[in-house]
Formats: sequence, structure tokens, C-alpha cells
Amino acid sequence: DLKNLKNPELLNLLVAVDELNIQTLIPCIQDYLINHQHEILQQNPVEILEIVHSVHQCDTFSRLWDYFLETICDKPDILFNPDNLIKLKEPLLKFLLNRDDLMLDEIVIWDNLIKWSFTQHPTIQQDVNKWNNEEIAIMKSTFQDFIPLIRFYQISSEDFHSKVYPFRVLLPEDLIDNILAFHATPNKILDNNIQPSRNPKYNTYIVKSQHFAIFSSWIEKKSNSYYNLKCIPYHFNLIYRASRDGFTAEAFHENCDDIGATITIVKIKGSEQIFGGFNPFDWDLCGDYKTTKNSFIFSFMDRKNMKTAKVGYSNGRCSVGCYQDYGPIFGYYLYYKNTHWMVNNDFSRNYPGIKIPISVLEITNIDDYEVFQIVKKS
Repeated sequence: DLKNLKNPELLNLLVAVDELNIQTLIPCIQDYLINHQHEILQQNPVEILEIVHSVHQCDTFSRLWDYFLETICDKPDILFNPDNLIKLKEPLLKFLLNRDDLMLDEIVIWDNLIKWSFTQHPTIQQDVNKWNNEEIAIMKSTFQDFIPLIRFYQISSEDFHSKVYPFRVLLPEDLIDNILAFHATPNKILDNNIQPSRNPKYNTYIVKSQHFAIFSSWIEKKSNSYYNLKCIPYHFNLIYRASRDGFTAEAFHENCDDIGATITIVKIKGSEQIFGGFNPFDWDLCGDYKTTKNSFIFSFMDRKNMKTAKVGYSNGRCSVGCYQDYGPIFGYYLYYKNTHWMVNNDFSRNYPGIKIPISVLEITNIDDYEVFQIVKKS
């Protein structure tokens, strides 16, 4: 009974029956592994992938490898986390980073690669400024084969300067110079050798691509993980950024009125907390509320941790408000007035499924807020 075997034992059995040419058992075992792949990969992802990667060139295992690989590329957090990252061997890591469909933002890949490199040499100190010549040589040797696999031009200027540039000793000088020049003149024509992004990029300073997959799931009232980066069914077009267009209600309405469904995203200064709301209607100056049970408000206590996501839908009363002197209004629970975001818990009943974790009525310190037009893909 295959259910009584542990996951590595199942794979070892598959390898053994192939070596013994017991062809009748191979499809049975492989189908079981595929049907239970999500559970299996959650329990022993590195060990499982290393075994399958070592034998996947054989046609017998190609189907199993394809299934496992698709799952990892679609949900890379299975491998790219502190517990499993340190266990990855170099050939498999290179293989994954060479994929166009690995659903990670490039700066996340860089961060993980730096962490992985340190785990390969635990005696090397974390402060790059204190490395001696021997330590530099060791880390360069470890890092050099990965450099062509990183799509540096897909990393934002801010992330490049704060996270990549401190480790410039690991990178070729001409690469550093080219990236700096690119960010200094972002409209210049790129070299044909520059690789495209691994997944759709969005014009935002606040969130990452993964957030838009979650927003898409919420729009259709699905679970957080219903959509992934490969199958987002909507275009999210930036139409308003407060720091760029102005923090006034007038600027908001000038850019956001009469263009259909939108999502608003706000970041609190000095923290990773974000919040916002979805309006399935037009914003306008009608001077009244619109009702629906499809609008929602959301929050992430930590925008870098998707597990902190919370969403609450309107109860169908005073769902969104459209007034000349206000920016976005969500049930008068969350709204924008006089260049400040406000949370009025007296009206939290209008969105009963969520409590915005902010204790003050007036949020005076925000980094920025953005509004995206949402268009269904054809």
C-alpha cells in the first residue's frame, strides 16, 4: 500500500522498479506521486526534487518532473524559505533560476541567493565591508555562475542601491556601470541581450506582483491563493499616485473618475503595513453612496508576508462614497479627506468581515497611495 510509505521511500521505490524494469508498477507509483504532489512537496521538497532532478532525463520520470517543477515555479515559497533554501544544491538552484516561469520578483531571488551563498561558507562574516581578499575570492567563486541568471534590469533603482550595490564586489564592474547608467536614464533603449522579466511587472512602488494575484482572487470572492502570477485574469493599470499627481481630492477625481473598477492601495510610513479597497463602480462626483456586496477593503500587517492578508466585503450598505471634497470612501469606515486617510470604527459594520488594525482615527503618516484601473483580460 503506497499510503504506508514515506515520501522519499516512494521515490526510491520508483527508481528501483525502473532499474529492475518492472514497468507495470511505474505508472501506478508515478500517478500516486503526481496526485499527492502538493502534500509531498510541502513535507520533503528539497529531498524529493533532488531525487527527481537526478533522474528526470529518463523518459520514465519526465512527466513526474514536469508536474513537480510546475508546482515549484508557481509556488516558489515551498523552496525559497529559510528552512529549505540552505539545503538546496547548486545544480538544482541554477536550474530553477534559469526558468522564465519562476514566480519570484528578481530582488527576492537576489536576496535568497545572497543568503544561500552565506550558508555555503558559514565562516564568512555577514558584513561585506569587512571581507578580506580571501573571503572576497571565495564568495566571487561561489557567485560567478549565478550572475547570468539574475535579471538585474528588472530590479528597481531603490532595491538595486540598497540591496545589490553593497555587494558590488561580487559583480563585474561593467555590469555595475551599465545598471547605474540604466537607472540614471531609464528611457534609454535596452540592449537586446537584456532578459525580460520572469512574470508580469506592475507600475507600483507599494506592492509586488504576488499582491495582484491575491487582489484578483478577492475580486472574484475566491481564496487568497486561487489565482497565481501565471493566470491573473485582470490588467492593473496605474492611474493615480498621490506623490506624483497630488494628495488632494481634486487630483484623485481628476485621474480616477469615470474609468470603471479600481483598487486603492495605501502604505503607512515607517512600517510594512498596507491597506486599501476595491470599488467595482466608477468613482465620480454624484454626491452619494453606491451599494454592492462586491466591494471590499483589505489590509496586510506586513506587505512582505502574504499570510498577513485580510479582506472584508461590504454588507451592501453605503459601500463606496463619491463626494467632491473626498478621495476614496469605503463605507465611511475607511476614507480620504483633507489629504489624510481616516479610519472610523463607528462604521466598521459596513465592512463587518475585517477590522483595520489601526488605533487612530486619522492616519497622518503615509508614504504614498496608488489607484489602479482594473480591466478584465480578453
